[in-house]
Amino acid sequence: MLVMAPSKSLQKLDLINTIQLLGVAYHFEFEIEESLSNFYTHYEEWIGEFGETDLHVVALSFRLLRQQGYYVSSNAFRKFTDEQGNYKKALVSDVQGLLSLYETAQFRVHDEEILDKAVNFTTTHLKLILPNLSDSLAMQVSNALKFPINNTIVRVGTRKYISFYQEDESHNEMLLNFAKLDFNILQRLHKRELCDITRWWKESEIAQALPFARDRVVELYLWSLGVYFEPQYSIARKILTKVLCFCSIMDDTYDTYGTLGELTLLTKAIERWDIDASEQLPAYMKLSYGALLQVYNEVERELENLGNKSFPVKYSINEMQKLLKAYFQEAKWYHEKDVPTMEQYIKNGIPSSSYLLLATTSWLGMGDVATKEAFDWISSEPTILVASCVIARLLNDLVTHEIEMERGDVASGIECYMNDYGATKEEAYMEIRKIIENNWKDLNGGCLNPTEVARVLLMPVLNLTRVAEFFYKDEDAYTFSKNNLKDVISMVLIDPTTT
Repeated sequence: MLVMAPSKSLQKLDLINTIQLLGVAYHFEFEIEESLSNFYTHYEEWIGEFGETDLHVVALSFRLLRQQGYYVSSNAFRKFTDEQGNYKKALVSDVQGLLSLYETAQFRVHDEEILDKAVNFTTTHLKLILPNLSDSLAMQVSNALKFPINNTIVRVGTRKYISFYQEDESHNEMLLNFAKLDFNILQRLHKRELCDITRWWKESEIAQALPFARDRVVELYLWSLGVYFEPQYSIARKILTKVLCFCSIMDDTYDTYGTLGELTLLTKAIERWDIDASEQLPAYMKLSYGALLQVYNEVERELENLGNKSFPVKYSINEMQKLLKAYFQEAKWYHEKDVPTMEQYIKNGIPSSSYLLLATTSWLGMGDVATKEAFDWISSEPTILVASCVIARLLNDLVTHEIEMERGDVASGIECYMNDYGATKEEAYMEIRKIIENNWKDLNGGCLNPTEVARVLLMPVLNLTRVAEFFYKDEDAYTFSKNNLKDVISMVLIDPTTT
């Protein structure tokens, strides 16, 4: 179907979009790249020929190319604006066009005011028309307003889109059945992985020995699944989930349990990265420290057994040391009742977000594509990775700040901003959201060609950011695993689609 569709046609674009949203694009990467590369070459001609009046056509082609790493100019949207540069009123009745423009605008980069305006215009009008839409379209629009394509866990988006697509009367039955079968086959693989991880976690007895630590192994596996769901990354997901478990344990140790004296000893031991360094530690820290070192030893052996090079493990260890140093800095601020400046907070927040570590670790099981040069690049903290860290750090702050204030926790970015600028809480929230938005523009820009490393390596960085958007949307779904997260876990990991 993909090869047979006319090369420069809306039919081909719609098919690529549907294949991607149904989660089966990984089977057709070559065909999709070839189609979009060809499309990019003729983009101006296509826009001139078909895009004069159809907002959906322009928005969809723009988004598919941006998603694939091709830079195309946002000037294509000027034809939909009036002399003042505002979007024309006539567009408000075009639901499909509004939805496509809304999704497209999430891929904007810096200095694209026309797409900044598109976000406000489409959000306002989609909310206004929502009560008048059919049930199935209303659900799709409502879901997009909360979780646009660029801000959601791919696997969750896939599961929801299968339901939306099924409701669409014009759906292709063969494509729908293929997507359902593929989802169910992968779900079985993911279940087996989760069983292996859960067994490892129970046998380690860490949860019982450290009752103060959050026991969230299923949620952490979902985090890894959000980074990559494809079958070839099975080993990578297991490695990432195990490292995530230790991020969570160490976060709780530094944040809520350890005394400053104990944390000083632990940080020194982590810097040495040697089992002998645990002699001075209290018993509960000895256990988690020893288990952490053991996990990294196991990862090294596993990679060697698979015939992969084990040198990347050192890069992950280095980032783990950076993370715990940042946790220690937060602990010092807390114990000394010190509110850092916003600049100090963000600087420390980049490693303390854990995303320097997670992005680096996510590459460990990705094979030869993750070269030494690539690891050197990611360890230099490139703009795209820093943007991901800042987004994750501040999204977390927006939803946890009230609870953390109540328990007298370390100052979050909200307090730091209020303290620095004498701002109200509402002003701080607005400013933090602007910082997040600007960092998304950095991230989107960093995914466009030419890229410093293979594009496949940038996807975990982008997907980690999407996971943060998902987990910290309106609440801290990781710490307080409410029913809606349980529903998501059931939908993605437990209940198969019905064919």
